[in-house]
Amino acid sequence: MEILVLYYSRHGATAQMARLVARGVAEIDGVGARLRQVPPVAPVTQVAAPPEPDDGAPYATLQDLRDCAGLILGSPTRFGNMAAPLKYFLDSTSAEWASGSLAGKPAGVFTSTSTWHGGQESTLLSMQLPLLHHGMLLVGIPFTEPALNATRTGGTPYGASHTAGLDGDLPISEHERELARVLGRRVADVARRLGASP
Repeated sequence: MEILVLYYSRHGATAQMARLVARGVAEIDGVGARLRQVPPVAPVTQVAAPPEPDDGAPYATLQDLRDCAGLILGSPTRFGNMAAPLKYFLDSTSAEWASGSLAGKPAGVFTSTSTWHGGQESTLLSMQLPLLHHGMLLVGIPFTEPALNATRTGGTPYGASHTAGLDGDLPISEHERELARVLGRRVADVARRLGASP
């Protein structure tokens, strides 16, 4: 059973969060993480992304979505919303929506912003909307998690988050690390309990 950890990362912070989320997924017996990213979108449409990225996880395919037992989406914040490359990928999932291939599977979200007030919660909520349209079961982070009550950096009940700083120079805090792993564990545990299978 695999959980798809699907993300877009421009400067690397969201990719670091994705690896932490994947680590949390792997902490649940019998569940693994499939780490995938989406390619950037270009303003000049004649420029195509290479079939494999220069670094990081492979690019996602629609088959990755169909195969997963659960999905965790990650994106940097762009004006309080998910980044265009992730939205572009999700916009291509009409066939999966029509067939219901994601319906009934658990899902979670995570983000990274430059500042505390950069729109973390609105980004997480915007990422949940297409998941609801797909009939997925949203999994958040409850306040029974001690790190959510203690954090002075990122972390929300809507999903894991990180505040990277204006220059991207703030490391992921211990609370942010823990909450990213918690999100991965929770989605993986729900998938295992549901007995979800591709």
